[in-house]
Amino acid sequence: MASTSKIPLQSRNLPWVEKYRPQTLDDLISHKDILSTIQKFISEDRLPHLLFYGPPGTGKTSTVLASAKQLYKEKEFNAMVLELNASDDRGIDVVRGPILSFASTRTIFKKGFKLVILDEADAMTRDAQNALRRVIEKYTENTRFCLICNYLSKIIPALQSRCTRFRFGPLSQDQMIPRLEFVIQQESIDVTPDGMKAIVTLSSGDMRRSLNILQSTSMAYGKVTEDNVYTCTGHPLRSDIANILDWSLNKDFTSAYNQILQLKTLKGLALHDILTEVHLLIHRVDFPPAIRMGLLIKLADIEYRLASGTSEKIQLSSMVAAFQAVRDIVVNEAA
Repeated sequence: MASTSKIPLQSRNLPWVEKYRPQTLDDLISHKDILSTIQKFISEDRLPHLLFYGPPGTGKTSTVLASAKQLYKEKEFNAMVLELNASDDRGIDVVRGPILSFASTRTIFKKGFKLVILDEADAMTRDAQNALRRVIEKYTENTRFCLICNYLSKIIPALQSRCTRFRFGPLSQDQMIPRLEFVIQQESIDVTPDGMKAIVTLSSGDMRRSLNILQSTSMAYGKVTEDNVYTCTGHPLRSDIANILDWSLNKDFTSAYNQILQLKTLKGLALHDILTEVHLLIHRVDFPPAIRMGLLIKLADIEYRLASGTSEKIQLSSMVAAFQAVRDIVVNEAA
């Protein structure tokens, strides 16, 4: 059994997200101010209850697991750490049962405190959170709690006030690229510069998403280029979006509608994705400010109607109509 644990990570058949998960606090690539604070807490043995919140893939779980590995040796880890996430049952019965019994029992031979990690704590019911409040208060002497969530507003104020809060923001491109380059080097992948840029753009600060895109694209196509990344994720290509905008503004309504519908069917694009990309492109087109504002309001209305479950074909014709109306206003003003 001892020999199998010594197998290097590279030879294990793991998804890259787990294979390259940081094992120590020094391996983490972002939020250095938060990490230095936690490091100080650990070194002074004064760890408070923690509440980590922020979007997914920003290193919340990795930070707390790396902290736990630093606090406890491998053989005592299971006895000292209780980790529960949304896939585990965490209703009021579990808070009053397993969590309460784990927090209330002391370890005989080990000084210090136990650690309870509640991942995705915003999925817990209000009743369970209220029950947890009393448990946290009562057993602070020998147990520390770490809550991890995406939305701080879903954690009751009473729990927030008992914890030291840290916000994990999305990662910047400068932080993500060196880590991605390390994975690329380890896995010997052929990546073009525009492919790397596409991965970083599409992941929007989510390190887990960027590694998943990198792995799926390299396995599907062998070479990671911009077009391959966009095709693999089912995202509209930039050239397609430019064509859609060009047709909407320069062709008559029927031709523009039919060509966009044909492209949409051929590439399997969702109108919501097209709207999101077109919106970014509109800011680069030289429209008069008043006309741009009117167009953005119309696109926002279309997006709202799409979210309500309306027909994509009707909303597509509405989008083309909005562009045609804008074009006519610009032409009339120029005349």
